[in-house]
Amino acid sequence: MSSLPVHPGADAVLDALDPEQREVAAHPSGPMCVLAGAGTGKTRAITHRIAYGVLSGVYQAQRVLAVTFTARAAGEMRTRLRDLGVGGVQARTFHAASLRQLHYFWPQAIGGASPEVMPHKASAVAEAGSRLRLRLDGPAIRDLSSEIEWSKVSLLTPDSYAAAASAARREPPAGLDATAMARLIAAYEEVKTDRGVIDFEDVLLLMVGILREHEEVARAVRNQYRHFVVDEYQDVNRLQQTLLDLWLGERRDICVVGDPAQTIYSFTGASPQHLLSFRTRHPDARTVELVRNYRSTPQVVTLANLVLRGPGGQRRSGSVELRAQRADGPVPELVVADNDPDEAAAVATRIASLLDAGHPPSEVAVLFRTNGQSEAFESALAERGIPYLVRGGERFFSRKEVRDAVVLMRGAARSDDGSVPLPDLARDVLLGAGWSREAPTSGGAARERWESLAALAGLADDVFATDPQARMPALVRELEERAAASHAPTVQGVTLASFHAAKGLEWDTVFLVGCSDGLLPITMADTPEAVEEERRLLYVGVTRARERLVLSYAGARTPGAKATRRPSRFLDGTSSVLGDGARSQARRRKAPGTGGGSGGGKGKPAVRSTCRACGADLGTARERTIGRCSTCPPTMDERLFEALREWRLDTAREADVPAFVVFTDATLTAIAEKVPRDVAALSRITGVGPAKLERYGAAVLSLLEEFSEAQ
Repeated sequence: MSSLPVHPGADAVLDALDPEQREVAAHPSGPMCVLAGAGTGKTRAITHRIAYGVLSGVYQAQRVLAVTFTARAAGEMRTRLRDLGVGGVQARTFHAASLRQLHYFWPQAIGGASPEVMPHKASAVAEAGSRLRLRLDGPAIRDLSSEIEWSKVSLLTPDSYAAAASAARREPPAGLDATAMARLIAAYEEVKTDRGVIDFEDVLLLMVGILREHEEVARAVRNQYRHFVVDEYQDVNRLQQTLLDLWLGERRDICVVGDPAQTIYSFTGASPQHLLSFRTRHPDARTVELVRNYRSTPQVVTLANLVLRGPGGQRRSGSVELRAQRADGPVPELVVADNDPDEAAAVATRIASLLDAGHPPSEVAVLFRTNGQSEAFESALAERGIPYLVRGGERFFSRKEVRDAVVLMRGAARSDDGSVPLPDLARDVLLGAGWSREAPTSGGAARERWESLAALAGLADDVFATDPQARMPALVRELEERAAASHAPTVQGVTLASFHAAKGLEWDTVFLVGCSDGLLPITMADTPEAVEEERRLLYVGVTRARERLVLSYAGARTPGAKATRRPSRFLDGTSSVLGDGARSQARRRKAPGTGGGSGGGKGKPAVRSTCRACGADLGTARERTIGRCSTCPPTMDERLFEALREWRLDTAREADVPAFVVFTDATLTAIAEKVPRDVAALSRITGVGPAKLERYGAAVLSLLEEFSEAQ
């Protein structure tokens, strides 16, 4: 222990912590690895650790460097430390800390003023492409910039890029092969040299070089910073880890905090292996698991644990099992819509009901996998006058590719002679705007651009389906009306965001939309590692919700189309919460004599995959719920079905929710056809989960009994 004076309030810093947080804070010396689950108060734990170390005399505040990944997180950490009576601690991002050191040590190590840092790579990448006679548009430049960043944080050179990209099964963007990408990286470096500038990755690379080659600089840094804390350690890349090792030297006072289950940025070079291998590199490290979730209700926490474990129930390496600390809340729901527009409308209607009940729009979020999904929800919210903001991306109608496509469509509207059907003509125009009929195999900006233009093609289909005589002027009018309607106030608005953009945020109510295979996991996730990262992405989405959580997907993209989508495979293990409708594959019935009959766990039957009347395969979620195909005649009393619909309408009005929230039409049809006589029989109907059984079971059974007695 140091001989620094002990502040009388040191012990008070520990008083407000739970046992695990207290263990983090009460041991400020030596290596420590904190595995912090979502919503478990990791910032509280590490700020109290620093405060206790300073107030108890173990640290000098100015000798502590706390490293975060965002300026917002660094600012929050400084504020909390000040509130605890500790000032002078340096809380910075990797880049901010490195840039400060680079400016300070450059004259001593290199001489002269440090080079200027480019705010963006775009112009240098464009010039590099021009030198190689490559024609690059905006999305290609953005994707190539990201690939250059990945190569640099992975400590690759133009010579080593091709082999490393191949080993990582990484496909270069913009149609380049690995050799061409390596040449572009080399040309980009030449452009920077000619301009006398560096980029943000160079800031870290240059500090790595200076610390390695100038021992006096390394000694100065290690003398200044003797105690390190690294937040979000699962997101550290190879370059950042190299710099951290050089900062640390032979010292052992480092505390790393992270959650492998929230590793969702591997495409940028982040790797949870630094966190998972920390105890191998520091065998004497103290390890603490923060498992008490203070953010979400027990119902949300249960679903999060189930999503992460998967159908096999195995705990993922290094992840923690969350334990809820809040009072009970609503059971999470899975809503299945017939098509994408219906899904957006259902979500918007539900949000409108929440706002009418007094919930602030700023406490509601709609999260999706790709930015291209936002348009339908923007429109649905705008139609109802609900304010919203798009986080992490431009508004749909403000995106350059959308604006350019609308200009081309206006031109096509003037020359449309009616000889080509509207959907075909719209696609011809979009092809001229750089769209392709097949989705790109790479992700990033190119994929988002394709998704945006594909949404315009889908809108043309919708306009044509409503009016087969519609021409291009009608589509342009529809686009202009939607663009005008989406200019809703952004203050206190409902948040629309991708799962990635939502990381680190939370809301009272969260809608996770598009929860179907093909989006979660996205089709481009073609390796086991990539699929597991998609699972973690859904886990991050689930843990953003404090109280209400609604998951949804659409059986088909457009109205009238055959429902071919299935719920995300990541929901397979969640049927105990979301019901059997969450299963991505229908259960196989066990053979006679094997026990279990036609059902599975908890008395639930297998979801039928063949029609009970004709034996044909059931192709839609509605058909599987009912148990017969749509072409076979119903086997129910239509008067009973109407009585159930009237009861549902009255119940929905009383609860101020859409009717489908009570029971879907398919579930009502199944009830009317099977006429269950008791709770056990009712519980075996798909769509009647534990929560709905408790909420509506007695009323439904009473109605069925009264109807039977009246016959």
